[in-house]
Amino acid sequence: MFDRRQFLQFATATASLAAAGFPVPAMAQQGLKLAASSAFSFDALKKRAQEMAGSAYVAPVSPSPEILNQIDYDAHGKIKFKTDLALWAKGPSEFPVTFFHMGRYFQKPVRMHVVEKGQAREILYEAGYFDMPTDSPARKLPENSGFAGFRFQEPRDGKLDWRKNDWVAFLGASYFRAIGQLYQYGLSARGLAVDVAVFGKNEEFPDFTNIYFDTPQAGSDKVTVYALLDGPSVTGAYRFVMQRAAAVIMDIECAVFLRKDVNRLGIAPLTSMYWFSETAKPTAIDWRPEIHDSDGLAMWTGSGERIWRPLNNPPRIITSAFGDQNPKGFGLLQRDRIFDHYLDGVYYDRRPSLWIEPQGGWGKGSIQLVEIPTDDEIHDNIVAMWVPTESARAGQNFEFRYRMHWSAEEPYPTPLARCVATRFGNGGQAGTSRPKGIRKFMVEFLGEPLMRLPAGVIPRPVLTSSRGEFSNILTEAVPDDVPGHWRTQFDLTAIGSEPVELRCFLRNGEEVLSETWLYQYHSTA
Repeated sequence: MFDRRQFLQFATATASLAAAGFPVPAMAQQGLKLAASSAFSFDALKKRAQEMAGSAYVAPVSPSPEILNQIDYDAHGKIKFKTDLALWAKGPSEFPVTFFHMGRYFQKPVRMHVVEKGQAREILYEAGYFDMPTDSPARKLPENSGFAGFRFQEPRDGKLDWRKNDWVAFLGASYFRAIGQLYQYGLSARGLAVDVAVFGKNEEFPDFTNIYFDTPQAGSDKVTVYALLDGPSVTGAYRFVMQRAAAVIMDIECAVFLRKDVNRLGIAPLTSMYWFSETAKPTAIDWRPEIHDSDGLAMWTGSGERIWRPLNNPPRIITSAFGDQNPKGFGLLQRDRIFDHYLDGVYYDRRPSLWIEPQGGWGKGSIQLVEIPTDDEIHDNIVAMWVPTESARAGQNFEFRYRMHWSAEEPYPTPLARCVATRFGNGGQAGTSRPKGIRKFMVEFLGEPLMRLPAGVIPRPVLTSSRGEFSNILTEAVPDDVPGHWRTQFDLTAIGSEPVELRCFLRNGEEVLSETWLYQYHSTA
């Protein structure tokens, strides 16, 4: 157990070493209070997670709930970490680390550690690390209460002021985010998803309880972080190797151990927000034309098919499963990059896309999409994840490796024409009485294969649906003078309230010209 006396003894010892001309460990030069050292390795962390899975779950203890509840949204926003005290503020890493304070919405302490040459020391919380008002409730917290999370700041010698700009943030349960090429936060990722949208069960949110920062070599453009995951049903050990390039690249390796049976185990889960877009918008619900962090789920199947599934704000919770084997990739993307389509100063047009690139064979399973009704932009209501076919039972363990691309577009763009818009409205013909119960769909594609069509050639849409009948099918070039911009329109007659699964792609003879458009139509939408 660490106490202040131990710290003073450690500080005196390091000062003596420096005075004697011996090198002082970089960890002791950060201006942060550090506990005694202990050996650390990723293998040891995995072993610890495995041992924890064999014992009962013990929830993290909140240091003082009655005080933390007083640190509401406004009070929490007034508590700022002092950047002069950032880990690696003076090196060796190019990317200093700052920390989030605990509060009403972040009451579980996360223990932070810095690792150097195989030795880890805990960074001990002190209220003095933070600028806060004199009357802030945070001043009443006990010593070493813990931190809520952390973030990596931009490089110290970069074009942006690192004290004001960050590029990765871990905060709350196992959630983390990164900015993309357009310097904007948006959707989030998680370490693991446990029983999302399982009937009769509450979703479980395991926590990253311990974080370990590996001290890098000077000048490295990468940072390595290890995390210990713990929850009622699962434990896990994670390694994140993160690179600040044009996009943010994360190589993730995880070992997951099950304490209990899990109905739906979500690997590489992504969480986003979709309220409405050009597809469907209730009348006068908001002054802005579109509001979403992501507008679709992109998939690159193991067989090579490229698929685009526009997102929905459904009338009830809907889970869609897309079966696959060894997928090449999937992600929640923000394809619409035109500011005028949003007209909002929070820059939805700059929100990052997030692509998951599996490493090694993931075997059989499904990419699952969970869509939850929402009536506001403050709620994350979209989840996408990989769910293995193999049952997740107590005593089992899983290992996965994957790369995350936080970017503007897909990292491996399809050579096919892409779907760029989905719209629907009343069916029938303009200027005539519109028949009830019929919807007209307009699906737009854009891309090089459509640009090189011979003059007079019209691509043929290949349409299928789970039920209902098509009519008034027409494909034409969009009259906007943009080369390779075509649209297919059709009417759908489908009686009843059950969702209709629609599928469309364009071809010329035997040549496939576009990715596959999938859409789930709700007649009550």
